[in-house]
Amino acid sequence: MLKGEARRKEIITILNEAKEPVSGTDIAKRLGVSRQVIVQDVALLRISCRNIISTNRGYLLYEETPKREWCRREVRVRHSKEDIVRELNCIVDAGGWVVDVIIEHEIYGRLSGELVIRSRADVREFIHRVEMYRTKPLTELTGGVHIHTIEAEREETLDAVEKALADAGFLCGE
Repeated sequence: MLKGEARRKEIITILNEAKEPVSGTDIAKRLGVSRQVIVQDVALLRISCRNIISTNRGYLLYEETPKREWCRREVRVRHSKEDIVRELNCIVDAGGWVVDVIIEHEIYGRLSGELVIRSRADVREFIHRVEMYRTKPLTELTGGVHIHTIEAEREETLDAVEKALADAGFLCGE
């Protein structure tokens, strides 16, 4: 079992080598510690300016300065829980990436959760995790109204995403 700084260096190595997010549980098993120790280590790494984000599938290391400037847009949508898959597939099929989900709650204000969904496989994995953990989507707090931050390589792709959402009846006005 590694101690402190050596363990945190190994976490960075694991994340550097990973092509997909790595769960805290998986890192903990590899390093012979509890998941909570990994959560604490990641918090310490973030303080020291490491570029680690936590997604619904695990931890991911990202470049501080992206090689390419992506186009980004927020879209306000509304749908039922049963339409989550259809909505997310509309976005990825049009070439967009779902960065996060945001709700505007009357008491708690703006709440968000990172998603990092880039493909239909990511959509399936997200839904699998929602079902496995029996969680409720944030949108249940706001009657299905929520916002997604969408990224794409070009503005035209973001326009196509908005059109696909509008055609499916998901896009809603301000």
